[in-house]
Amino acid sequence: MNRDYPLEKVRNFGIIAHIDAGKTTTSERVLFYTGSQHKIGEVHEGDTTTDWMEQERERGITITSAAITCFWTKTGEKDKKDTAKKFRFNIIDTPGHIDFTAEVKRSMRVLDGAIVVFDGVAGVEPQSETNWRYADEAKVPRVCFINKLDRTGASFESSYASILNRLSPKAIRMQIPIGEEGAHEGSVDLLTMKAYTFTGNMGEEVLEGEIPANLLEDAKKYRAELIERIVEQDDAAMGAYLEGKEPSLDELKAILRKAVMANEIFPVYTGSALKNKGVQLVLDAVVDYLPSPLDLKPVTGTNPKTGEPVERHASDDEPFCALAFKLQTDPFVGALTFFRVYSGTLAAGSYVYNSTTGTKERISRIVRLQADKREEVAQVFTGEIAAAVGLKDTKTSHTLCDEENPIMLEEIKFPEPVVSLRIEPKTKVDQEKMGIALRKLSDEDPTFRIKTDEETNETIISGMGELHLEILVDRMKREFNVVADVGKPQVAYRETILGSSEAEGKYIKQTGGRGQYGHVKIRMKKMEPVDPDKKVSKNIVREDHFEFINNIKGGVIPQEFISPVEKGLREAMARGYLAGFPMVDISVDLYDGSYHDVDSSEIAFKIAASMAFKEAAQKAKPVILEPIMRVEVIVPDQFMGDITGNLSGKRAQIEGMEERGMNKVVHAKVPLSEMFGYTTTLRSMTEGRGSMTMEFDHYDTVPTNVAADIIASRK
Repeated sequence: MNRDYPLEKVRNFGIIAHIDAGKTTTSERVLFYTGSQHKIGEVHEGDTTTDWMEQERERGITITSAAITCFWTKTGEKDKKDTAKKFRFNIIDTPGHIDFTAEVKRSMRVLDGAIVVFDGVAGVEPQSETNWRYADEAKVPRVCFINKLDRTGASFESSYASILNRLSPKAIRMQIPIGEEGAHEGSVDLLTMKAYTFTGNMGEEVLEGEIPANLLEDAKKYRAELIERIVEQDDAAMGAYLEGKEPSLDELKAILRKAVMANEIFPVYTGSALKNKGVQLVLDAVVDYLPSPLDLKPVTGTNPKTGEPVERHASDDEPFCALAFKLQTDPFVGALTFFRVYSGTLAAGSYVYNSTTGTKERISRIVRLQADKREEVAQVFTGEIAAAVGLKDTKTSHTLCDEENPIMLEEIKFPEPVVSLRIEPKTKVDQEKMGIALRKLSDEDPTFRIKTDEETNETIISGMGELHLEILVDRMKREFNVVADVGKPQVAYRETILGSSEAEGKYIKQTGGRGQYGHVKIRMKKMEPVDPDKKVSKNIVREDHFEFINNIKGGVIPQEFISPVEKGLREAMARGYLAGFPMVDISVDLYDGSYHDVDSSEIAFKIAASMAFKEAAQKAKPVILEPIMRVEVIVPDQFMGDITGNLSGKRAQIEGMEERGMNKVVHAKVPLSEMFGYTTTLRSMTEGRGSMTMEFDHYDTVPTNVAADIIASRK
């Protein structure tokens, strides 16, 4: 079987944005114009393709990223049936709400490009900044689309300025709008100097015409800026341009394509997805400027057997290599594992090697997705995004490859959860079902964690925010028929130390017969930030929040007891010292100790290590850390004083204020513990006209008086 589309005609891209910037509406237009569906779904009517979960349709928000395959022929190409002119799009529509940030993070990892959608009234919003940062980390090329230009208060220029100021000075206008608000009709393309308007029932007819006289001067001025920016990227073109020779349109596009793929230029387009204006020209930009898998650098990983670096090129002839980036429980086929193929091919019915776990799994079926509809395929090729049915041990971030040529790709790093709550099943029957449901949901979502409180035996679930946990509990009820009582949301505090200390732990127990003996000496200090490129010496075990240094010389503690010591330290760290919250960023150096030929055992050393940890933590200035959130509150002018006063009472640091249309925007950093239920407070203080967004920013030390209350409440 051969591939149906050449690699250079494949584009893997995502659509990312702040909540309510019109991302799903844009995706629906994309599906309509690419012929994947014959009717446009609308968010406000609850019949969209990509938002297919019941909760998504009820709330009008995107929760899971949906993967869709569709095909596009560029605007102006006459024969739409000619497959030689078609491009294959694998699109991922991601959520905009901060609570589902894991979906954006994991999607970024497997995308080659992105369309970033902005609200034409609000411009850059907090989640736009977070998503942009994730795209920067993953080095994903981007095309910007300023949407909703038909709305009252919309302004292309002020939204464009917010992109330059808050995201990147490398953005450049490719278009200017023809009219704004109620008068928005289309856009002027600055490269071709043509005006585009959209007619037909659904804006499917794209009409090319002359630029309106009132926009000609602006268009000439902005075109000169654009051409200068493009020729700056190429020495030969720059030389010719300075001599008065402008490169041809094809040359300009070729230089611009290279610059966009190198993240040196971010082209900005405009329109209104809801009013069916401008989306087709953004799809043309995807073809023209976003990379195909062939344009990317080879993917790099390590050989799990030797630790040597390995690379794979985007080619069907190379050994198979793919990254599993998402798990989803499907009501019809069971567990789906989404994966992106970086090299080689994979056939249904064959075996694949999971280099992360070192196990082999059989691929029973492979499906390609049109959101919630699926098409079975016999084989997938390099550059494709598909889902495998029935993999047992493969989780998010695992590498799938050819066993003869193993490779392990870098794992996706996810943020830590900040909110937790207690959950209890209603009945004995629910208890068993709840365990299965929670396990499946946590397999799907790496930012959702489950643990059991050792003292009370209660189940505690943690996530990225109140909405995140609310939706997971809701899914448990609907998809797994589990009824549960849920406690109040709690803040996920942490503990750490500010100083350093030394301590020893000695565990001696004499009973009739064999006794117990374990003895360790440790030094404890705060873990330094780690340079990821620096080689770690063999005697150091280092993870995100813990460093264990084995400095035992001359066998004063035999080798078989070192691992139990490390285990004892980790368990003590998980229990915390001040108030039972897990400790983070601790470095422990095991430098001395002693053992007994007969009485020493693993358990004795584990207990001794735990005792030493507790004593050292007490001496090393322990403190409690709390999550601090970045908050943006948007309110009409007359409520400004009340809102800032109220925030100040919540230990907020107000960082700045700005105007946005008729409203004022307050930027602040506020402890999460002060923000539960704030949306309701805000609505009642502003006659229902205020809104807010909030996302995790960092952990910080809790003030002494607040820490005392937290410790007292935990006793």
